[in-house]
Amino acid sequence: MSEVVIKGSDELDLMRQSGQLLASVFSYLDAHIRAGISTMQINDWAEEYITHTLQARPSSKGQYGFPFVLNTSLNHIVCHGMPSATKLLKSGDIVNVDITLEKHGFITDSSKMYMIGAVSPAAKRLVDATYEAMWQGIRTVKPGATLGDVGYAIQRHATAYGYSVVRDYCGHGIGREMHEEPQVLHYGRPGQGLVLQEGMTFTIEPMINQGKAKVKTKRDGWTVATSDKMLSAQWEHTIAVTADGYEVLTLRQDERAPSP
Repeated sequence: MSEVVIKGSDELDLMRQSGQLLASVFSYLDAHIRAGISTMQINDWAEEYITHTLQARPSSKGQYGFPFVLNTSLNHIVCHGMPSATKLLKSGDIVNVDITLEKHGFITDSSKMYMIGAVSPAAKRLVDATYEAMWQGIRTVKPGATLGDVGYAIQRHATAYGYSVVRDYCGHGIGREMHEEPQVLHYGRPGQGLVLQEGMTFTIEPMINQGKAKVKTKRDGWTVATSDKMLSAQWEHTIAVTADGYEVLTLRQDERAPSP
């Protein structure tokens, strides 16, 4: 296993810049994502904004051979959904948009759920509970805490709603590379796992299913869906461990953390 890369203050400042640019991509997309558009339009708008307006690099494109700028995971798609020119959003859909961005050699990663038109109460409950679960994990981050603490906080919140936590995919360290050590599981036991230190940077990105945790990969080799075709939701932020807690490097300007 590779060692966890500890970032110094200059490196963290560059990651902070990357994170705020990425946050601005979501602010831009907020005005465009609606019923009637295709998921490929989301991809194309994001690519234009990242490359031309921000003069940055969409780091998912070409990573591991992935051909697009972002993932669009719709309804029962858990993660890695591929944009499509024929897949149109409709009222009642929930869709996760997952984007990475590199600027000045450093990458940040974030995703957001969009609820299209009039979604069902059950879908909204899942989306909201997943957002809260992510923040339960984030609030656990501080020097001396463990990744088991983070995972346990997420798992406890999700299961309290009767949901399941996807175990096949997890968060990850991030910096000069999109995927660094450590792996950040969204379940765990308090006090177990890697002890957090100031300067660590990683993603927290729980995937929470309405039904069972089991997932399957579709024939395209990328798209991951729930095995029972029930809904799934995901939110993601890039986090830095600070001297006294955490900093959310990809926090959006209009974003408000839920009450503890």
